[in-house]
Amino acid sequence: MDTFEAIRTRRAIRAYDPTYRLGDAELVALLHAARHAPSAFNIQHCRYVVVKDPALRADLRKVAWDQPQVTDAAVLVVVCADMAAWKKDPARYFDGAPMEVRDQMAGMIRDYYMGREQVQRDETMRSAGLAAQTLMLAATARGYQTCPMDGFDYDAVGKLINLPADHVVAMFVVIGRATQAALPRVGALPDAEVIITDRFPA
Repeated sequence: MDTFEAIRTRRAIRAYDPTYRLGDAELVALLHAARHAPSAFNIQHCRYVVVKDPALRADLRKVAWDQPQVTDAAVLVVVCADMAAWKKDPARYFDGAPMEVRDQMAGMIRDYYMGREQVQRDETMRSAGLAAQTLMLAATARGYQTCPMDGFDYDAVGKLINLPADHVVAMFVVIGRATQAALPRVGALPDAEVIITDRFPA
């Protein structure tokens, strides 16, 4: 599918065929596509928790306002991010580059993130959002439907998936076969309100 067509046709779908299964090779291909999303300094903050255990998915549904797509979609991915990725041997994010480049980039990463907790969190969320959108567009291009989700108890989800203390949950992404069409697009704001040239009006 053309990239612009995937962007145009991607919709948040909430009703899925619970009998549909996605093959492991296809799922891996989608996750590898998501891993091509950019991240600051190539830190690759994102962690993709693919929930396959039906009992765990049922528990997650209970803390997600009982939304049926949590259990009915073929795939449930909990998109998480490692807020401490910046200090975990940062030179490894440039493996294959000359040693002087690796050392320089590791120093820049340390200087940029150290002592800046808000920046650390902001960067993880930016990376997670880019990765989630890339995952959804890849799935759309392959003919699947998706839904990004944040309607859940974050703390409860963290406990259920054994989230490390230095990680955060960003969102769910579900992927599968829809059982109903998306509702018509409505409420699009005019370009003049959302596309600004140079600066906001005084």
